[in-house]
Amino acid sequence: MATTGAEAGSGDKALFVDTNVLIYANVIEAPQHQAALAAITAARESGRPLWLSPQVIREYLVIMTRPQAFVALPHETVLEQVRVFLGQFRIADETFVVTKTRCQLMATIPIGGKQVHDANLVATMIAYGIPSLLTHNTKDFGRFGDKIRVEGLE
Repeated sequence: MATTGAEAGSGDKALFVDTNVLIYANVIEAPQHQAALAAITAARESGRPLWLSPQVIREYLVIMTRPQAFVALPHETVLEQVRVFLGQFRIADETFVVTKTRCQLMATIPIGGKQVHDANLVATMIAYGIPSLLTHNTKDFGRFGDKIRVEGLE
């Protein structure tokens, strides 16, 4: 359910879900599984609009289809999970406004290398009016504290 920035109307309760939380919520073996699942469930039950972006979905596909410590899922299973996400979450497409906002962030906050991925999530949130980010990597987003609210799993 892709939504344009103009249609977003997310309100103050909207919550962007970071890739790590999405993975933890869907991998029973993950140490943070219960916390991630509980956080997403609580947000959904309280009526908070939940958001993802194509970047989060792409990162999910990358991580879930490579060999790692937990059991790798078959491609068909991972693709089915993504189809479910597309129906359960609002999708904030990456647009020109997101790109422009990312560049503005990079011009005012020291960002480089892999940090650009985090800046892109924040730019997406700003462009769509999504005020809060649910992530396990709260420290990574500290530099954006005046732009977004960061919610951790604990």
